[in-house]
Amino acid sequence: MSRQVLIALLLAVAAASSAATVLIVNYRNTGILALTEEQRAVREKFFGSKKELPPITEGQEMRPRW
Repeated sequence: MSRQVLIALLLAVAAASSAATVLIVNYRNTGILALTEEQRAVREKFFGSKKELPPITEGQEMRPRW
């Protein structure tokens, strides 16, 4: 088997497996429904509200000192 045939075969297998993965992932996501208001409220209570955080007054600088 020549090198070119082997590379072409490997590329075809990689493309087929990538396509199968995309189809499987998309198929699983179609059953997810939008969150209800109750679920949204519970999520906001658990993770916190969308309010902006207060500014940091004291803390370490984020940029390096060269």
